[in-house]
Amino acid sequence: MDTQSIELIRTSQSWDGAELPEYPKGKPELVVKKFVFPVGQKLDWHYHPVMNYGVLVEGELIIIAQDGTEKVVHAGEAVVEMVGTVHHGENRGSKPAVLYMFYLSQEGLPLSVPHPEMV
Repeated sequence: MDTQSIELIRTSQSWDGAELPEYPKGKPELVVKKFVFPVGQKLDWHYHPVMNYGVLVEGELIIIAQDGTEKVVHAGEAVVEMVGTVHHGENRGSKPAVLYMFYLSQEGLPLSVPHPEMV
């Protein structure tokens, strides 16, 4: 069988349509994280100071922006996260959601910054 190559996404915008920032200057630090969201899990409000994108390999995940805008990500889909914009994720599905995220960072920068819960 020949190797298949399927491009999942190519963009210069996050899922909400905002333009991504310039790459940081300096030595890069690439980080890959696997997240497993149990059914019903809701993450705290946070924002990312660095660009990141991922692929949901199982389940369904809802990303909610601070203004209430929602993005539903299904298994097999890629998503480019917001940079500097407060948001959170929720698993409203019936099975765990498994997400692989790829961060384009620099040593010493946080991947995520917590934000107080909105009232």
